[in-house]
Amino acid sequence: MYTNYWYTHKVTSKTLPDIEDPLALDQQVCFALAIAARSVIALYRPVLEPLGLTHPQYLVMLALWEKEPRRVGDLAKALQLDPGTLSPLLKRLESAGYLNREKDPQDERALAVVLTDRGRALREDALAIPPAIVERLGMPLEELLELHGRLTSVIAAATT
Repeated sequence: MYTNYWYTHKVTSKTLPDIEDPLALDQQVCFALAIAARSVIALYRPVLEPLGLTHPQYLVMLALWEKEPRRVGDLAKALQLDPGTLSPLLKRLESAGYLNREKDPQDERALAVVLTDRGRALREDALAIPPAIVERLGMPLEELLELHGRLTSVIAAATT
């Protein structure tokens, strides 16, 4: 495929092989990633709905189940979100009773995000989500793990 060749051989406009249409939509990495992301996130909706979570809220909860308390800035960095984008998510999760935003005891100028007992308990229900998504995708786990590794490499390449 054109896109794999482009990236593995560091092709430039000067060294572009004779491709019929290098601007064809189905040849673009950005298009494939956008469609894949939208499609996979759509698989999460019905699985997350019973928990009362949207996909972005689920990502926030994953980060907090990993480590809490977390400063808002640290959480935004972990999620690769702008703090202004994160703030409404935190407000909704706080309204749902899953977390509290409090002054950080080590730095009163900063806000810390702390899970409530209800937020911690939600983790047990969330354990069913990863296997449900693997099942919905219908792909072998080994392929998904390999894909995760490749996407992590793409992210690293795109952000350096």
